[in-house]
Amino acid sequence: MSHTLVTGAAGFIGYHVARMLLERGDRVVGLDNLNDYYDPALKRARLARLEPFEGWTFERLDLADREKMESLFGRYEFDRVIHLAAQAGVRYSIENPHAYGQSNLVGFLNILEGCRRQQVEHLAYASTSSVYGANEVLPYSVTHNVDHPVSLYAATKKANELMAHSYSHLYGLPTTGLRFFTVYGPWGRPDMAYFKFTEAILAGRPIDVYNDGRMRRDFTYIDDIAEGVLRVSDRVAAADPEWSGKAPDPATSYAPFRVYNIGNNESVELLRFIEVLEDVLGRKAELNMLPMQPGDVPATAAGRAQHAAHAAGGRAGHGSGHRLPGARHRLSTAHADRAGTGPLRGVVPRVLRCLTFSRTCRSRFSTWSPRSRPSGMRCRRWPGACCVRATSSAGRRSPGSK
Repeated sequence: MSHTLVTGAAGFIGYHVARMLLERGDRVVGLDNLNDYYDPALKRARLARLEPFEGWTFERLDLADREKMESLFGRYEFDRVIHLAAQAGVRYSIENPHAYGQSNLVGFLNILEGCRRQQVEHLAYASTSSVYGANEVLPYSVTHNVDHPVSLYAATKKANELMAHSYSHLYGLPTTGLRFFTVYGPWGRPDMAYFKFTEAILAGRPIDVYNDGRMRRDFTYIDDIAEGVLRVSDRVAAADPEWSGKAPDPATSYAPFRVYNIGNNESVELLRFIEVLEDVLGRKAELNMLPMQPGDVPATAAGRAQHAAHAAGGRAGHGSGHRLPGARHRLSTAHADRAGTGPLRGVVPRVLRCLTFSRTCRSRFSTWSPRSRPSGMRCRRWPGACCVRATSSAGRRSPGSK
């Protein structure tokens, strides 16, 4: 039974990763500072769902606090570290750049130092698709150059990858960076577009549409992200014996270092996404067309796997990226419904019912299926609201299932 530190455990991805680890019987120490970047009540509600697990321990502290981080690594012996805590958000990095320096740079250095001193087996950490910056070659591949970030947030995450490689080289610390692509699903962040657009449409407010709607995003379901994180954490990064400094592969190294994309490989047009929202909500959106925002990129797309077999424990696919094979990629499901066709069908309506359920009734930010909803917690507006996981597809789980 492995002992894992999960940072950012009260966050969207951190909560789901911690829960998956606990459900399979691992011991987990969750770390979070519960800051107010968005409502801390949502973060506390996520943590409350982890408290019943016997192997769960929570530590509230700030990554940038060097003394407390040293104390944390002194009090526990971790087999692995999954580092998901960060100051997120491209646009917020323009408003509050110092928060990114403290959390994403100083905080990550403290994680690296703790892992080095304790000689943990493997450090897996969150990067982002934002690192691709000014790159216009789609789909994105980890073999592409990422030296031209267009936001401070992206620059700090690129810096994390460079810092990780230096520790892999100097100390033999196995590290793996994961570039996430637009994650969505139950218990998601309220600053994401699908939350904000839904709330505005229901309230009759206009929604801001940047780059005149000429935007595409590679939406990735949270369970696929969490499963990918666990697979990577379980497969310790190894040195690539074929790596050459004369033709360097940015995603591997002579040191125990790896970088992967985790995405859906199927971008969705922003205007199409808004059309689906309108169809599901039964209301037309008032669009406030605006130019491209500073720090943003017009499109994202994760390439297919080239040599990700090491991380996934299986045979790699072929294509232009390092996406983990074997994930379910729910945005590509073939379930038809009134939302139309393409990658969004069968999924977004359920997401929106969840969003409406949680945002309208404020039932502890809950997204339960009818079978798993606790007694006494009902939604008057959407009594039949279901979670995105409670679909008719075989093999998908409701939030209450193990």
